[in-house]
Amino acid sequence: MNIVRILLAAAILCALGVTARAEDCPHGQLDVRYCDRDGDMVADAPTDPKQWLDPSTLVFAYTPVEDPEVYRKVWDGFLHHMEKVTGKRVQFFAVQSNAAQIEAMRAGRLHVAGFNTGSNPIAVNCAGFVPFAMMASKENAFGYEMEIIVPADSAIKAVADLKGKTFAFSDPNSNSGYKAPAALLRSEFGLEAEKDYKPAFSGKHDNTVLGVANKDYDAGAVANAVMYRMMARGVVERSKLRTIYKSQTFPTTGYGYVYNLKPELVAKVEEAFFTFPWDGSTLQAEYKGSNPPQEKFIPISYKEQWNVIRKIDAAMNVSYSCK
Repeated sequence: MNIVRILLAAAILCALGVTARAEDCPHGQLDVRYCDRDGDMVADAPTDPKQWLDPSTLVFAYTPVEDPEVYRKVWDGFLHHMEKVTGKRVQFFAVQSNAAQIEAMRAGRLHVAGFNTGSNPIAVNCAGFVPFAMMASKENAFGYEMEIIVPADSAIKAVADLKGKTFAFSDPNSNSGYKAPAALLRSEFGLEAEKDYKPAFSGKHDNTVLGVANKDYDAGAVANAVMYRMMARGVVERSKLRTIYKSQTFPTTGYGYVYNLKPELVAKVEEAFFTFPWDGSTLQAEYKGSNPPQEKFIPISYKEQWNVIRKIDAAMNVSYSCK
């Protein structure tokens, strides 16, 4: 019995110790496993070098798309460049959903990634993601808009005409694919899901574009940068779609690393992004069709660039609590 009491007391003390450690540093909205001592709203690197990650192979993932194999080829040249700069082997990880991408980083299986706009706050707060770069034009123009699209010959002419129609969102974590349009439909046009229109989830922006073009959905919300790239590749004909609403400009995919990556390796990863030669690359060929064209990486601040996204999340009552 004494042994049981001793073990129980030890467990209680251990739990209290964990709680105390969790409260030793400020977290902000971050999960309790992370610290934010400098107030930049992203997780600090661990102070104990024993907690740093220094993998022999860096795993990289790009935000979920319609065909991950297409983007494996698009990113191939960049990943070879990262291998030269970091001295590490770099592996492309084809993720199928935003949730899977976030979970992979939280579990320590994903080291460098591009998270889409809407997933960035969740990845930052729940997975220790530290975004530091974004694509931009040579003139430093960046971003995209959310567009509500309909089939070109649809009788729908304005947002008010969506009442009673089937409306496609992409993913619940997506900014332009769900959070921004859902908030817009409710706050500006008084349209409530299920009551005024039938919501559907396609899974990805690409699926929404194709679904609307093929009239599987009456309308849908997409990131226009994705749609323009699909048009540039000939995946969908521009003449099959019509836009009835275009939003303000949002930041695009944020690129970064997991918070506990070894600091010296972090410096090399950042160097790889900012020294990549775009001219003639597969990245340039793929992203020049965006508007504005995406032709280089520029440094960003999550605290600054994602402020508008956090406001949308607040309006949508989105929680950053980690399951």
